[in-house]
Amino acid sequence: MNETRRDRDAEGRARNARPRDGLGRPLPYGTPGVERQPEGVVRTPPETLREAQRLLDAGMPFHAHEVFEDAWKSGPEKERELWRGLAQLAVGLTHSARGNTAGGARLLRRGAGAIAPYAEAGPHGIAVTGLTAWARELADRVDTGRTVDAAAEAPRLLG
Repeated sequence: MNETRRDRDAEGRARNARPRDGLGRPLPYGTPGVERQPEGVVRTPPETLREAQRLLDAGMPFHAHEVFEDAWKSGPEKERELWRGLAQLAVGLTHSARGNTAGGARLLRRGAGAIAPYAEAGPHGIAVTGLTAWARELADRVDTGRTVDAAAEAPRLLG
């Protein structure tokens, strides 16, 4: 893509075509990167959780966030905050691993707060209580300025 003009997708919308690394950071044009997650994929909740867990385990929380974002946008209204909160947890881990400790801690806590109301129901086998504890504990560590390894810190989504 031409570096002096704005990148566009097939529909003409602005979309950065630069390759990305495993944490979603843009790389220079022509550099090999990590394949992006396709957008707008409608998955079942078990498919969403399986794909997101695979990406988290691979140290790619930015990509897992995109999977959760698809679920948040396509799922039933009563679960939107759950999927949005899971996306925030993944983005919080992303920012923490990138070295943005203030933003990472803030998003981890925000995501924990968003999913906490689902703890009793535990929809789709999601380990809500464990995830909220993981996020709050990690946020406390990140608050000290500690950058984390995304793969080593990957949470378990299912209980």
